[in-house]
Amino acid sequence: MTENLVFPPPDEPEGTEERTADVLPFPLKKTTAPDAPLAEGEAKPGEWEADLPDTDEPEADGVAEGAPVDPPREAYPPSVAEWMEAKDKARLPVLPDWVKLPDQRKAVRKWAVRHYSTVVGYHAVRLPTVYTPKLVMYSPRGAWRWSAAIGRWVFDAEGKALRLAAVESEDAAEYLKLSRQRNDRVRLRGIVATAAGLVGLAAALTLYVMAPSWLLLLSVTAFMTTLGLAGAPADRPLIDRAKVTFRKRKLSSDIVIRAHEAAGLTTKDQSIAFPRPIGRDGDGWRVVVDLPYGKTFEDAVKAHARLASGMDIAPTQLFLDKDETSGRRVSYWIADRDPLAVPSGKSPLLGATRVDFWKPFPWGVDERGNPVMATMLWLSLLVGAVPRQGKTFSARTIALAAALDPYVRLYIFDGKASPDWRKFALVAHRIGFGIVPKNGFDPVVHLLASLRELKADVEDRYHRLSELPLHICPEGKLTPEISRDKKLNMPLTLVVVDEVQEYLTHPEHGKEILSLMVYLARVAPAVGVSVMTATQKPDDKACPSELRDQHQARFALRVGAYQVSDTILGAGSYSEGLDASKLLKSHKGVGLLKGMSDDAGIVRTYLADGRDAERILTRAAALREAEGTLTGDAVGEAPDPETSATILDDVAAVLGKGEAKVWSETIVDRLADLRPETYGAWAELEPKPKAEALSAALKPFGIGTTQISRRIDGEQQNKRGIKRDDIAAAITERNKKRDAG
Repeated sequence: MTENLVFPPPDEPEGTEERTADVLPFPLKKTTAPDAPLAEGEAKPGEWEADLPDTDEPEADGVAEGAPVDPPREAYPPSVAEWMEAKDKARLPVLPDWVKLPDQRKAVRKWAVRHYSTVVGYHAVRLPTVYTPKLVMYSPRGAWRWSAAIGRWVFDAEGKALRLAAVESEDAAEYLKLSRQRNDRVRLRGIVATAAGLVGLAAALTLYVMAPSWLLLLSVTAFMTTLGLAGAPADRPLIDRAKVTFRKRKLSSDIVIRAHEAAGLTTKDQSIAFPRPIGRDGDGWRVVVDLPYGKTFEDAVKAHARLASGMDIAPTQLFLDKDETSGRRVSYWIADRDPLAVPSGKSPLLGATRVDFWKPFPWGVDERGNPVMATMLWLSLLVGAVPRQGKTFSARTIALAAALDPYVRLYIFDGKASPDWRKFALVAHRIGFGIVPKNGFDPVVHLLASLRELKADVEDRYHRLSELPLHICPEGKLTPEISRDKKLNMPLTLVVVDEVQEYLTHPEHGKEILSLMVYLARVAPAVGVSVMTATQKPDDKACPSELRDQHQARFALRVGAYQVSDTILGAGSYSEGLDASKLLKSHKGVGLLKGMSDDAGIVRTYLADGRDAERILTRAAALREAEGTLTGDAVGEAPDPETSATILDDVAAVLGKGEAKVWSETIVDRLADLRPETYGAWAELEPKPKAEALSAALKPFGIGTTQISRRIDGEQQNKRGIKRDDIAAAITERNKKRDAG
């Protein structure tokens, strides 16, 4: 799970002359799965070995010249070799791993000591403060219950109903028979009870007079405990539980068949079949069934809720897996309790010194607790959820992994201006919060300039990658070596826009932001610029489908309805069994992931709260400073106006000959005709916002607007506009800077 993370080396003992390197010369791989049987000579679980390159050279030691050598695996026919390998994997270990392996035996011992010491301590603390007062309080009731039970037994109370029935039926013979039987029983039971009472009284007096004090105290304690247990109410037991007991029962074939019958997945002629026995699988049960002919996995998915009801469990405890060998075979995993309500724990990034963003990194675990690795290469990701379900924390974990790779450039924008992303200012190339201008800084304009900067960078990357020599770029694609070459300046880039709907619905710049983000989500991932957007309003008005559809990967946490889940995950996801509306409020940080790999599934994302994020980002900033990769807003470098837009050249191109002054709205209309994909959104605005949009775009170049008067149809009209001389001066100044650079 943590192969991609580099952790700080452990402290060395005194006297050690050499220290293990932070990064080994070869990547590490785990030799065996924790629960897999070990072959002869195979490393134990938890041990790691270097993934050494293959070599054809024989080992120098251990083989004498001319000695017989086992034939290589390739000497067997492929079918036989595969059959032998399958047989090896099918054999189960004689002893479980926790018996065979020292590290697992040690873990079991630690658990046993921790568990039973906690139980003993729990009850020891409550014995004098809770249990003893309960015994004293319940013992009178227990004495009364005990004496009443003895009295009913002595006087044959259980036969009273029969005698009354004989009286009501006026059956004198039966009544006399029952009366004689009662008299005989009362006589015998009275003698027994009297004898037992005398013996008990004698024993009590003997203990009081002759027994030592400790034995007398022990006897009184035992007697009081017995009375207290007898007098305890059924809903308030005397002794508390030291641990929570989860609802768990043995799953049988009868229960599974009943569930399928209740779900309508059986027919009159055929029920389900069990190709393998039901057995325990981790913290739950594994059941594999063959549905009747004609029934499919999709039918089982649609009947998910009814299947769970038939098994008398919550729907969140039942998980379905498709079997590729047959369309009617379904594998169920029935958890003992809701696994999605169990926190996945702290992020492994807390202990990592750096991350290689070119490789998958730990993002969370699935419902079984297996690690889920994420990657943002060559794709864009959409994250959606209702508020307070962990949407921001889930997205932030990916950004934290990117921050720990010093060669990843970060663009971070948060539409709600929350504290969640503030600390990324330590490492982000571009960063902004909210949509309200403050202290002369407009975050929306900053986002717009950053997106223009990114678009220019993406277009430039396509040209430069196609022009690089084959020995540097053999396939015309970005490689790790190219992305880390500072001279080429094409690092992996992650663009994160949280609460993207706040920017997309901006009255002045929303349409251009949408156009630029659609372009980046569609085109940029192929050259190493990945886009991740998060929203709580994935509808067409707040987050149009033209942007949603460009995201190859989707992650949906809890939402309000299955239609919203389908909007986030893509049309048809509900029919595949993916419905984020079935998640509960307790499932924070849990979502359905689709598109990042071939398989869609559940992810319980790791947690990194505000303090954890600050620790990681502080470490990331120090790492980037050491590598010399801190740029942009992190070091106070504002966006370069000449790369943030080509608007200067575009405005110059639409100015007519001899036009010294032109109204801003006229310029915008001409720009829309020149580049409709860039300026088309401006042209649809009202005249005043149209002029303000042009003014904001030219402001970084030091160009302002002025009042321009014109006579049209005999009427004098005054509107804001720009001067040709200002445009020419800005272009000249830009060219001087470029030549000097």
